[in-house]
Amino acid sequence: MTIESDENTFDAIVVGTGISGGWAAKELCEKGLKTLVLERGRMVNHLTDYPTMHQDPWDIPNGGKTPAAIKAKYPKQSRWGFDETTRHFFNKDEEHDYDEVKRFDWIRGTQVGGRSLIWGKQSYRWSDLDFEANAKDGIGVDWPIRYKDIEPWYAYVEKHVGISGEALGLPQLPDSVFLKPMGLNCVEEHLKKGIAENYDDRVLTIGRVAHITEGTKPGAGRGTCQYRNRCKRGCPYGAYFSSNSSTLPMAEATGNMTIRPHSIVCEVLYDKNKKRATGVRVIDANTKEVLEFKSKIVFLCASSMASTAILMQSKSDAFPNGMGNASGELGHNIMDHQLGAGASGAIDGYDDKYYKGKRPNGFYIPRFRNINASSEKVDFIRGYGYQGGASRNSYGTMIAEYDYGKKLKEAILEPGGWRINLGGFGEVLPYHENHMFLDYDKLDQYGLPTIVFDAEFKENEKLMRKDWIIQAQEMLDNAGFKNVRATSRNSFIGSGIHEMGTARMGHNPKTSVLNKHNQVHEVPNVYVTDGACMTSSANQNPSLTYMALTARAADHAVNELKKRNL
Repeated sequence: MTIESDENTFDAIVVGTGISGGWAAKELCEKGLKTLVLERGRMVNHLTDYPTMHQDPWDIPNGGKTPAAIKAKYPKQSRWGFDETTRHFFNKDEEHDYDEVKRFDWIRGTQVGGRSLIWGKQSYRWSDLDFEANAKDGIGVDWPIRYKDIEPWYAYVEKHVGISGEALGLPQLPDSVFLKPMGLNCVEEHLKKGIAENYDDRVLTIGRVAHITEGTKPGAGRGTCQYRNRCKRGCPYGAYFSSNSSTLPMAEATGNMTIRPHSIVCEVLYDKNKKRATGVRVIDANTKEVLEFKSKIVFLCASSMASTAILMQSKSDAFPNGMGNASGELGHNIMDHQLGAGASGAIDGYDDKYYKGKRPNGFYIPRFRNINASSEKVDFIRGYGYQGGASRNSYGTMIAEYDYGKKLKEAILEPGGWRINLGGFGEVLPYHENHMFLDYDKLDQYGLPTIVFDAEFKENEKLMRKDWIIQAQEMLDNAGFKNVRATSRNSFIGSGIHEMGTARMGHNPKTSVLNKHNQVHEVPNVYVTDGACMTSSANQNPSLTYMALTARAADHAVNELKKRNL
């Protein structure tokens, strides 16, 4: 890839190379725009920069466990979890720190590809139940789009990404353009049958996941999943979707992309006479040199908090409180998904059964709360789904007498009993008081202010969590599982890794930052298409929606350029 250019003027600039940034780069380049793609982190090339992709535990010291002395340099990133096979894709907190008024788990990977290299790949469409929810409940502001506006763009990106899954025909979870689904194992099939026999409003299906299960997809030689479950190390087969294996190689193939890593975008430049952005100001992460790049349009795709921080830092006489912040909503309405609780159980009768490979996916139980007028009444609004899986225990669960000698050797060859886990995944409401701000009294090594979070889960989220724990236990009990128990750990906002909402879309510039095309209301040639744009959080994983919104916005931007409206 071209690392630098002699020119500093482009048709478009894309900030960030994660899921949204990769899609913006692909779409703009394929539509003929000379596009500069800026990434604050290091270069990561597909295949050549996946150092652990083929390693087994015995190839790595300590079986891949991160030593305490090294882990201490990642006090916040390690809240989510990594080991020596993936640590190189996570930020060192001492180099990329932030502050918290209340605990906020901001998990980041600063490199080309961003978190598309380490994401969970669960991919679900939203429905009008989600896009209409704020208006119906009188929460936040109304989405300026509906399902019909984004449905063709879902289909468009799915054909490129490759979504494995099963069609269900549920109004609250529209079907995607699917590749063949991965298979449930025998105990998961048992739970599926038990749910079908005991409930009219619930269904269990295999997860809808961004993995190629048949054929190939565009990109860097993308082929079928090998069931290794080593996705977060970087996939040598390109089977799971990432910017590095798909959208960035496709952008590069056009000859229209210039990619520049180690480039920290600190400000969007603005011409107050034309009322348009003119480009961006960048700090070179290695030399600390300050550079300016010009363009006709700017796509901010740096992640929800980072894109918003750039807008906040883009101050001028026209925007004393940050670019596009006339509404005062910039940085507010932080959302995520809440998780970390559910139920587990054991089951007899399947000890002669096992499974093949290491499926990089689990099962999914779609939302069934507050679907329509006939839904069971509960004491909270919105809803949740479940993600989970069943497997056989390892020899680590053996009784103490088997911990040495011949009996140990024999026991190692025998898998343990079956266990199943259900984990709730719930919607978080957009509260204005959940926000981020910049601390200019604490500057980083580049002279930029520290991001500070002040956000928390509130009563609706707590009531929802309580309900999904009860329902998880009930479903397992009804399906015949034994030793059913609740599972719960402390969960903090940010730990769902789905930060959203800090520059929300809306109809009214007085109450929102972006319009229905993801343009900043006051600066129409600046688009924000990552999690910052979200107006509500739904309960489905949001990455597929980011992709669809980005492709839609890029199409709009190019058409507006042709009309000379930008």
